[in-house]
Amino acid sequence: MSLHETFGQPLLTFPDAEKSPLSIRAKALVFVDPRSRQLRNDLEQLAPRALPVLIRGETGSGKELLARHIHRASDRTGLFVSVNCGAISPTYADAELFGYAPGAHNSSASSRAGWFGSANGGTLYLDEIGDLPLAIQVKLLAALETHEVTRVGAHQPSPVDVRLVAATSIDLAQAVSAGKFHERLYHYLSEGRLDLPALRERPGDILSLAEYFLGIYSQRLNLPVPFISDSAQRVLERHSWPGNTRELENVIHFALLVSTGEEIQPEHLNLPDTLSQIERFIKGATAQELTALKQLL
Repeated sequence: MSLHETFGQPLLTFPDAEKSPLSIRAKALVFVDPRSRQLRNDLEQLAPRALPVLIRGETGSGKELLARHIHRASDRTGLFVSVNCGAISPTYADAELFGYAPGAHNSSASSRAGWFGSANGGTLYLDEIGDLPLAIQVKLLAALETHEVTRVGAHQPSPVDVRLVAATSIDLAQAVSAGKFHERLYHYLSEGRLDLPALRERPGDILSLAEYFLGIYSQRLNLPVPFISDSAQRVLERHSWPGNTRELENVIHFALLVSTGEEIQPEHLNLPDTLSQIERFIKGATAQELTALKQLL
């Protein structure tokens, strides 16, 4: 992961995401928009502290990037271990998280540290922590509070030093009210909280991210870097970005491949452009149609 300056503002990236065995959904964040700059300030203050952190944000908005930066800025010497809670087997959740002793798993003579043990001295990142079964949530909280884990089949607990950074795309307070999330674990996580705004809520970041992805894919594909036309910029800024940074990356990648000439135009973005449709309608509309349109507006 790298943090460097671009467009006069820091750019947070994870350039080796393709090589990671665990998917990084959003590969870059910029801190140009005022809301992003505030997020960066909050992150820098929180990272060196030993508090657990709960990151809330929509899918594809860059939660794991923030988590990796928290670990990097914390000076913890252990590993950053990323786990997708939705991919944990309910049957083997204990063994996956806390490990198992020799002979405890399929009569194996070997042992396994589990995700928790692997993060000893470092940071354990649990993505979509709301997907953890309630019974495992109770054990997770106990391990965090006592700084000990008991591997499956072991008779004695083992000490661990793990900082937890968790992420969620849902409102965990509502999950607590519904009885689907452990209340004490929620309060434990809420000691340190970061809210990552959706891309549509930080419009000042859109064009900077678009330029970044354009440069990255132009270099990767050995293509000249085109300009983003003014009309295409307006389309990018007006789009609601339900897929957040990941969607923007895909749109720019597509536009680079299908564009011709030195500029990317709105038609290359493959995005709905309501204003352009209205402008085309006005150019070909009759006087009666224009009158009807004015009444609607």
